[in-house]
Amino acid sequence: MSSEPMIVPVVLSGGAGSRLWPVSREALPKPFMRLGGPLSLLQRTLVRAMPLAHEGRAAIVTNQEYYFRTLDELRALPDGARTRITQLLEPAGRNTAPAVAIAALWAEELVPGSTLLVLPADHLIPDEAAFRDAARAAADIAADDSLVLFGIQPTAPETGFGYIETGEPLGSGQARRVRRFVEKPDAARALEFLQAGNFLWNSGMFCFRARAILAAFEALAPEVLVTARDAWARSRETATDERASIDAEAFARCPSISIDYAVMEKSENVVVLPSRFGWSDIGSWRAVAEQLQPDEDGNTSIGDTMFVDVRNTHVQSEDRLVATVGVENLLIIDTSDALLVASRDASQQVREVVERLKARNHESARLHRTVARPWGAYTVLQEGPRFKIKRIEVRPGESLSLQMHHHRSEHWIVVSGTARVTSDERSYLVSANESTYIPIGTKHRLENPGVLDLVMIEVQCGDYLGEDDIVRFSDVYGRTGAAPA
Repeated sequence: MSSEPMIVPVVLSGGAGSRLWPVSREALPKPFMRLGGPLSLLQRTLVRAMPLAHEGRAAIVTNQEYYFRTLDELRALPDGARTRITQLLEPAGRNTAPAVAIAALWAEELVPGSTLLVLPADHLIPDEAAFRDAARAAADIAADDSLVLFGIQPTAPETGFGYIETGEPLGSGQARRVRRFVEKPDAARALEFLQAGNFLWNSGMFCFRARAILAAFEALAPEVLVTARDAWARSRETATDERASIDAEAFARCPSISIDYAVMEKSENVVVLPSRFGWSDIGSWRAVAEQLQPDEDGNTSIGDTMFVDVRNTHVQSEDRLVATVGVENLLIIDTSDALLVASRDASQQVREVVERLKARNHESARLHRTVARPWGAYTVLQEGPRFKIKRIEVRPGESLSLQMHHHRSEHWIVVSGTARVTSDERSYLVSANESTYIPIGTKHRLENPGVLDLVMIEVQCGDYLGEDDIVRFSDVYGRTGAAPA
């Protein structure tokens, strides 16, 4: 065994983050959020972890729907942070235990004897140097096949986190045995835990040898390991350094269970490393506000905002001025198509808004007005009965799928660049200030053959204008059949 642990970061990037609606949505979830800076939470996680990676090797476990968006995030990483990162693509969410099991199987094949550093993609850790010191210490502890948790020293009686009660010290270091796990407490119990001094917040970050966690699954959750091993065996032949698409049929048989319930709460070999590096799981808009520097009245903001006689209020605006007058203790989040106004004390209840939107089949539970696509992006400018107007931007050399719509026709007006249009058997160019028409039921494709972005306006007309009225016949991005855009 090498004297220095071979650390392989495994980033778990999923979950809609419903308490952070309307910015976090199913099609653009929490890991892709930017909190007043140039990097997303996912990018920050990778920048923080990649200096630890053995030979630059790391994995991102995410849903296959986020592959292209994640690829864009990787391409935009600073130099040194984008090296040999593989996306392990789940066909559907099955919680963290199957995700970790498949990541361990992948890592043990590529880097035998590796130590996994398992990190959620949506946490914020300001002191990155202290985090890396803690990760190295955890990897050293994990060398004896211990399963290491990162516990956060509580700073307040927080009711939004799970807790870990610590036991006896592990040797002469700071690590301690885990006595028990406690679910999110009420305010009175949280205060008791804070005052007791031997309770830590459960960060959801782990460090263990790949072989050790596979052995733990085999002993404590064998069904997870058996089904994960089958799913990986069916997927590995088509895997590349860039991506591995997990077999959907086999993965559906994996139990949907967290690694905490499957292993951590059952194992007698779990230790916790108390850590102080300014951690936050950014689990609510109140948590977002607490990461920002307040003004003298306790107000925080992101974007173009104005406060007049306002106290203890957080305002976030994407593209316009938001002015507040004579209010206090509010959370105000403004996006191009939705506005959230909530009491600061009710930040956890935002998820109820998302649940009601889903019950109404409201598109804003899933999509923003601007939606990223592998070929570029589109923005919904206006919509009403029987019409929708979009701005479409296609990157140079990219193309949409060959597709057809059952319920709508489309008028395309090129604003800048040049479009190559396929319409049934015809193929022709459309230049700036020119237009073309695609009737209902016509097989068609849009391409950008130029070196500049293609920008066009699309006007849809029909009796149904949902994004799922697409039948794909061929697609360079591997999307075919009837599916959302």
